[in-house]
Amino acid sequence: MPNNQRHRGQHSDDVKIFNEKWVAILQKAVNDLSFLLSNGYAEKSSLKLVGDRYKLNARQRQALLRGSCGDQACSYRIAHQLQPAALQGAEVVVDGYNLLIITEVALSNGIILACKDKCYRDIASIHGTYKRVEETVPAIQLIGSTFQQLGVSKVHWYFDSPVSNSGRLKQMLLDEATQQGWAWEAELVYNPDKALVETGKIVVSSDGWVIDNSKHWFNMMAYLLDQKLLVANVKDVG
Repeated sequence: MPNNQRHRGQHSDDVKIFNEKWVAILQKAVNDLSFLLSNGYAEKSSLKLVGDRYKLNARQRQALLRGSCGDQACSYRIAHQLQPAALQGAEVVVDGYNLLIITEVALSNGIILACKDKCYRDIASIHGTYKRVEETVPAIQLIGSTFQQLGVSKVHWYFDSPVSNSGRLKQMLLDEATQQGWAWEAELVYNPDKALVETGKIVVSSDGWVIDNSKHWFNMMAYLLDQKLLVANVKDVG
């Protein structure tokens, strides 16, 4: 996967647009958008309304959307989040790009959002092609050792088949798992979100739709941060 991208999720203007002043503004914006979502207003028009009100640029609006959550969805997500002890001896299914990319971003010192629903999310994007970065292997190793620490019995990763280089990433992941002795499987599917939900198993993801449609989920990034297994550039917008 040759490429010129060395790190994930770093933008040159992030220091300015996510400084203390703008984070305070984003917190107000997240409250406003979450209120509108709680009261049934359409997401797209509400995002524009709130984004315009606070004069947010495109990247800040991404953060606003990912940080916001209606009350009903927030309650469901928090109620169905599992504690670490529940993973002992359990099988989990992983939202592959969702977990890997946020871990890469955190290791790259990119922006990590602490959101209203207690999830952590990044604002990186892969634009249809996954490109390996310096933090890819360390991210896989950190995730693997953490699953091992949690006592997970088996991990099944799902990746988007339409994303270029997914096959290469899958093989790299499985090679690392074989070397480390981890019980991992990986699969390329057209719609990972749907596939994850249909398993009925514990889902590891921070994707809102996936969480809202799963019986149980685990907040991996929260665990990594709480246990001091990872130090990240967290901006609390929730």
